[in-house]
Order: sequence, then structure tokens, then C-alpha cells
Amino acid sequence: MSRILTRSIWVYHFAAAPCNNCDIEILDALTPKYDAERFGIKLVGSIRHADCMLLTGVVNSKDLPRLMSIYQQAPKPFFVIAVGTCALDLGIFRGSYNVVGPPDKHIPIDAYVPGCPPKPEALLSAVVKLIEKVRNDTSKPGKKKVKGIKKL
Repeated sequence: MSRILTRSIWVYHFAAAPCNNCDIEILDALTPKYDAERFGIKLVGSIRHADCMLLTGVVNSKDLPRLMSIYQQAPKPFFVIAVGTCALDLGIFRGSYNVVGPPDKHIPIDAYVPGCPPKPEALLSAVVKLIEKVRNDTSKPGKKKVKGIKKL
């Protein structure tokens, strides 16, 4: 695994079909109060510049093709963090006619941040734990895939 990811993780925010509470908390985590940049976390506007994706909301039938396309465009190695209750287990949208299931049925999720909405501290903790996981990985690049962090 590339140790370059332990210095500065640039994140791309993908809002599937959110209520926007998680999105507000992500923006709050990037303010000077929480100072995400001290960990090298920076929000970028293009998936091609990102090392990690923050996924919020439920994935519906309209968002699924866009999510798959964006995930395929991401440079590898690439990490995905599911943020909020809706991204974890569909929340109040479970059983809805338009929901295609949790995102981990379609793309690999490396970390989960529970909460409705999750606190900015929890979001920063998930990214920092992901950085530590990459830093502590002793395998040679291309030889072994990092299984990721589940249920932080």
C-alpha cells in the first residue's frame, strides 16, 4: 500500500440522496474549529485528485450509475468511507421502492461512521484511523489488498 497516503489524504464528497445533515457535518469538520488540514485532509472537487471518498445518503436507482462511474475513475489505491446512518443501513429509507441497497453491495467500503448525523470528531477519527491502517500495513504494494477498517 502506498505510504504516500499517510501524509495527506484528499477527500471527495459524494452525496447520493442525503437529507444534508451529514453534509453539513462534513463541512463543519473542515472548518478551523476542527482543523482537518492538520491531518492533511483536504476536500477536492474532482475524483481524479482524491485519495478517499466520503459517501453520504442512500444510494437510489438514479445515483447508482453515477456512483459506479465515479468510483471507476478514482485513482487506485482508493478508500471509501460511508458517513451517516443512511449510508450504513439505509436508516428511515429501508424498504423504499427506489433504494438499491446499502452502498457496500456495489462498491467496497473501508470505514463506516455511524450517527444521524455523525459528529465531526467521529468523521476525523475515521479518516485518521484509515491513515494509521495504511501506515501500519507492512505488505508490499500490489502483493496484498488491504481489507480495510470495518465498523469504527
